[in-house]
Amino acid sequence: MGRTSDARERLLTAALDLIWTNSYGSISVDDICARAGVKKGSFYHFFPSKADLAVAAYEEHWQEKQPELDAIFSPQLPPLERLRRWTAHIYESQKALCEKFGHVCGCPYANVGSELASLDDRLRSKSEELLGRGLRYLESAIAEAQRDGAVNVPDIRATALLLASTVMGLTLQAKVQNDPEVLRDLEPTVMRLLSATVKP
Repeated sequence: MGRTSDARERLLTAALDLIWTNSYGSISVDDICARAGVKKGSFYHFFPSKADLAVAAYEEHWQEKQPELDAIFSPQLPPLERLRRWTAHIYESQKALCEKFGHVCGCPYANVGSELASLDDRLRSKSEELLGRGLRYLESAIAEAQRDGAVNVPDIRATALLLASTVMGLTLQAKVQNDPEVLRDLEPTVMRLLSATVKP
């Protein structure tokens, strides 16, 4: 009973791992079922299509990741410290994934969003939605830093988008070079973009 009852969860985990470390287009339903140890008939019992599974897998990943983000961006921490922790988390996560899988994996939401932007609007929209949720953490930290006088930016949302886009671009560069060390200096890069008043 246990193995049957967790089949859906294993499909979600297998899908995310395979898509994130390879690509959506290169992975088949058979590949996902083989990784999950689930029969193909069971796959279609839970999900009408690979796209449905991918959407559910990315939502599941967000739900697992959200408590960690809540801790990183805790209101109990000074806003610039939240951003420092965020940049450290990105570097450490990509480094750990590189050690586990043998290559830099990049951002799961940006990966599938860019791959399928013109091919599957549901997956593109899901990627956009999840990236938007992440952006709200940045907006909150920047807004509070602005109130504290630690930064002075003309547009909080535009600045959050600039930070997210810069970090996403560097993460892509780390993936292209297959070198997580590209991300080691994220913190000073982010602080420069904010023109942050950093204590010595």
